[in-house]
Amino acid sequence: MIAILTDFGNAEYLGAMKGVIYSINPNSKIVDLHNFASHQNIKEAAWILFKNYRHFPKNSIFLCVVDPGVGGKRQCLAIKTKNYFFVGPDNGLMHKAAAEDKIAAAVKLQVKNASMTFHGRDIFAKAAAKLEKGAKIEQLGEKTTVKTKLDFYLKGRQGEVVRVDNFGNIITNLSSLNKKMYNVKTKNFSQKLGFYGTYESAPSGTLFLIKGSYDALEISIKNSNASKKLRLKSGDRIMIS
Repeated sequence: MIAILTDFGNAEYLGAMKGVIYSINPNSKIVDLHNFASHQNIKEAAWILFKNYRHFPKNSIFLCVVDPGVGGKRQCLAIKTKNYFFVGPDNGLMHKAAAEDKIAAAVKLQVKNASMTFHGRDIFAKAAAKLEKGAKIEQLGEKTTVKTKLDFYLKGRQGEVVRVDNFGNIITNLSSLNKKMYNVKTKNFSQKLGFYGTYESAPSGTLFLIKGSYDALEISIKNSNASKKLRLKSGDRIMIS
């Protein structure tokens, strides 16, 4: 199975990559993990991958293309971990997930004759399809190491906004303290917010905290959009105590 993560949205680039995969392996199984990561937002896409890869069957191949440095000096990688494979740019996107699952091998994919603006089609999709078809990772390129590391800021009770989902929920990397009230501080906001266990139990029209499916605190508004009210984006620092 190949699971695709990109910032392509509805663009034709996603279809082109799938065409390449099917031309190499007509029996491929392709799942779209997410194709609407914020454009060129490596960190947001890294969070999505980090929090979702483990829900896939063992030996799944994650084809990851959020690649603002395409055509530059960053490596093109295929990574084998204890349970999975990851294919994409060496820009930090795959590091957190791959490192958690323990990197067993990494190879540098060849760039020869590839478009300098679309490595997703000409390099990464081909490598993913070959892996799914049974190729050994060592056959895809020369042995290398993952050079670009990425992590999410966390110091005490100060963390960061890691994602704003399509409901407008502001997702952080801060864990719950099992409190009913929290002090929340950002660059333009400081207020006490109540914690509710479900959306149903929360009051309408009011900002509140909830523990989301990623087991981290999220700021929400019942039946509304918290991000429009607070104007926060991924990468912004936040204190919740």
